Amino acid sequence: MSLSPELRTKAQGLVARYPVGRSALLPLLHLVQSQDGYVTDDGIAECAQLLSLTKAEVGAVATFYTMYKRAPLGRHLVSVCTNFSCKVRGAEEVYQGLSERLGVGHNGTTDDGAITLEHAECLGNCEGAPVVSVDYLNYECLTPQAAAELVDRLRAGEVPPPTRGFPSPGIRAMSHRLAGLGPLAVREDERWMVDTTAAEPRQVRERERAAVGEAAAEAGPVAGRALHDNEPGSEERSSYPDADPRKDDQGDKQDG
Repeated sequence: MSLSPELRTKAQGLVARYPVGRSALLPLLHLVQSQDGYVTDDGIAECAQLLSLTKAEVGAVATFYTMYKRAPLGRHLVSVCTNFSCKVRGAEEVYQGLSERLGVGHNGTTDDGAITLEHAECLGNCEGAPVVSVDYLNYECLTPQAAAELVDRLRAGEVPPPTRGFPSPGIRAMSHRLAGLGPLAVREDERWMVDTTAAEPRQVRERERAAVGEAAAEAGPVAGRALHDNEPGSEERSSYPDADPRKDDQGDKQDG
């Protein structure tokens, strides 16, 4: 569908941020994805109209970057890094286990619409291998069992805290952030979202920080430190009890 009047106003504001209008294409595509759950043909046409580009030019960008999806996404996007560092740490077993558990393959979405699964190239978090991300927020050092627990909780409507950051409200809300428009308050059923960028961005961010703090308190002192990421010496990098904790390699080296 075409952008709503409210989002079209936001889109025009995004274009106005840049000296050259076409520089706004990437955030505009995220904005389209935040509304529709994927980049639609109508969305491509609207981006082209806003930027005085052809639909072919917009489509070429939308199909080049893997963060833009041309098919509807589930409520959450679960990505498993299968690049070298994660692969040697067991990422293939993690991905295959999730694929079997969810009954979908790469870019497949579960029947309940809760999760879209993908294998991804490097997620930029090699020290936390193997890494699984939910809506681009990373969960580090996951075993196949820990990853299965993660997706079970996502399907049940519970989002565990990632290793750092806040529990994701969903891929559409994350796309709104990636467009450079700040957070959205998401209703419990996650089927529609309320824009808070003008009214209460501070309050939304405070709620996110509070959610991380509560999760850290429940997880215990070691996992809590990892969640806040404020103690570099922590040996645990995940809040999951069966994840794979690792010690700093420097600590295992002997003098001489």
